[in-house]
Amino acid sequence: MRLGLALRELHRSETSLAAFLYEVSDRHRVEHEVHHVARDLAGWSRAHVRDLAEAGERYGLSLRDTAPESSGLLAPVRRKVSELTGRRAETGLLLLADLRRLHRRTAGVSLDWELLAQGAQAIKDHELLELAQRCHPRTLRQLKWSNSMLKTLSPQVLVSG
Repeated sequence: MRLGLALRELHRSETSLAAFLYEVSDRHRVEHEVHHVARDLAGWSRAHVRDLAEAGERYGLSLRDTAPESSGLLAPVRRKVSELTGRRAETGLLLLADLRRLHRRTAGVSLDWELLAQGAQAIKDHELLELAQRCHPRTLRQLKWSNSMLKTLSPQVLVSG
């Protein structure tokens, strides 16, 4: 059965998403909504990683039950650069680029949840299906937030001189 591969990939994707959300949060600290919401959303991905590690045990997988709690050793540097550069035009373009990358990553995680749910349904694993049904809506909310931020910020960033 290849459901273990889907669990492993989703676990990897959620771990990567959590780390990237912390990077975005630190890199755009002066954008308060981005900074704070990205940290909250990273917490959701961290919770998903824990739940996936637990579910993976039933499939013989040994997955880490922790995801990054920060953007790593460079976090203080990212935060300081954000404070020093403020809201310059170049910073706005970087923010749009980061939000685009975030949106694409989150869309991939959403797709992985969908695939896992379909597999769980096919083999009638009710616990795994319940996990997907509980976690996937949070991923969809992450996706909706990144899309909303792109729509809100892109006009002012792209049109401003």
